[in-house]
Amino acid sequence: MNEILKALSMRKSVRVFTEEEIAREEKEQILNAALQAPSAGCQLLYTILDITDQSKKEKLAELCDHQPFIAKAKMVLVFCADCWKWLSFYREAGLTPREPGTGDLLLAVEDAVIAAQNAVTAAESLGIGSCYIGDVMEQAEEMKGLLALPSYVYPACMLVFGYPVEQQKERQKPERFALSDIVCENCYQDKNSGQIRAMFAGRTGMQSYEAWMEGFWKRKYESEFSNEMTRSMEVYLKDFQNGKG
Repeated sequence: MNEILKALSMRKSVRVFTEEEIAREEKEQILNAALQAPSAGCQLLYTILDITDQSKKEKLAELCDHQPFIAKAKMVLVFCADCWKWLSFYREAGLTPREPGTGDLLLAVEDAVIAAQNAVTAAESLGIGSCYIGDVMEQAEEMKGLLALPSYVYPACMLVFGYPVEQQKERQKPERFALSDIVCENCYQDKNSGQIRAMFAGRTGMQSYEAWMEGFWKRKYESEFSNEMTRSMEVYLKDFQNGKG
């Protein structure tokens, strides 16, 4: 297995960091790796916010489901889907661009998340752990004020980085599903009852499939967090479509 494949296979979310600082050179390497990610038309439809203000880190930790480890991270990056900057570029040329639409937003979110994953992979290669924080989407309205986001800029994801403590290094990575469970050839193929239960065989501990799935359903899909994220996204999309995004 080559080094890139090994890094992708071994990488897991890290939520407890040592006190070791991330050197400026390593930080720049991670950020430069993000910029090398594929991008629609090489537009780089994102802006990366490097959060160095400790008070902002602490505010983000509170807003993002009260997770103190965010404030303790040695590097915090917010990847924003940015549909604003190209409007500025066009207007600078004397052009009159249309207002961005939902398709522009989705394309920018794709760009932002692809860049974020490049940053994650680069950090892993340097021995630096990382964790995605999805709560920024739930808190998009608050993020807009805290981070001074202009119209048509959306906080797609946040990443926190730091050197992992030994416990985090040794912690077992959650097992992924098999390729055959996820990959469909040529067209979408829905799972039948037997295939669904086979996917989860050995994954529910001492619980039945039904009991485990109900608990997961309540904890994730029907959670307050999930419903709030949907509400926040619906409000943001409405504002975006009305030119207030």
